[in-house]
Amino acid sequence: MTVADADRATFSHDPVMREEIVGVFADVPPGTILDATLGGGGHSEALLDSRDDLDIIGLDRDPDAIEAATERLERFGTRFRTTMRRYDDIDGGLAEHGVERLSGALFDLGVSSYQLDEGSRGFSYRHEGPLDMRMGPDASWTADDVVNGYDVRRLAEVIRRYGEERFASRIATAIVAARPIETTNQLAEVIVAAIPAPARRTGGHPAKRTFQAIRIEVNGELEALPLAIDAAIDRVVPGGRVAVLSYHSGEDRIVKHRMIAASDRCECPPELPCICGAVQTVRIVRKVAKKPSASEMERNRRSTSARLRVVERIAEES
Repeated sequence: MTVADADRATFSHDPVMREEIVGVFADVPPGTILDATLGGGGHSEALLDSRDDLDIIGLDRDPDAIEAATERLERFGTRFRTTMRRYDDIDGGLAEHGVERLSGALFDLGVSSYQLDEGSRGFSYRHEGPLDMRMGPDASWTADDVVNGYDVRRLAEVIRRYGEERFASRIATAIVAARPIETTNQLAEVIVAAIPAPARRTGGHPAKRTFQAIRIEVNGELEALPLAIDAAIDRVVPGGRVAVLSYHSGEDRIVKHRMIAASDRCECPPELPCICGAVQTVRIVRKVAKKPSASEMERNRRSTSARLRVVERIAEES
């Protein structure tokens, strides 16, 4: 039995904001959509079902995801192609399939349910597993390197920056004191014990933010994100769109900044006329990030922090 056979049910959950994503790409020109974070292929399936004049190239670092999505979307034949790459290697992924321009690009920056629920991947604070957290085998760093290798100051900075955890120093000190830590359950217990009791009772699982921070550090996610968004915008044809689903404020700030930068590249002082020759390349489709519907958030708790931002490529003035 293949990985995809065994885990199809896990990979086949409804993708976050499925209908909203279909709506984003409903009127883009015919052509290729880049699903830069393929996962189980849920968004790709919805897009391919919605229009027969679109095809998909799916990128993912996780070979399990590639295998599951390929089997799930086999019915679409050559309209669906994949490549195992990180989402900032857009140029390489398109070159592999001989594609120059895109009708759209989608980034879903969340961790898949499969990765969270499969203890052996090391992402979960609820399931026993090794300190791994790599999105794919190409990652040179693991959670063990961070948890058992960083000094207390560096560890606290990671937890504070990427997890926005107000007890980062306390947690980092507790982790260093408890070394060696060997499993995700051990790590979660240390984190929970380091947080004051009143704070543990609000805001979800007490270890959530620290696990998120370590995952981001291991995979270099935020460093790759600005490059990936810029590359996608550069590849999209006029009328095409780039959509990004983010799940915490650090990601959303980067997405918002890159989209604003692309929509207003003028570097002249705002009180003076533009003389720098900057050319606007995109328009922001919605100035305020869109959230999932109340019914979706009730049905899928993992969607509650999702934020959708979209830009549309415009024709450059001649």
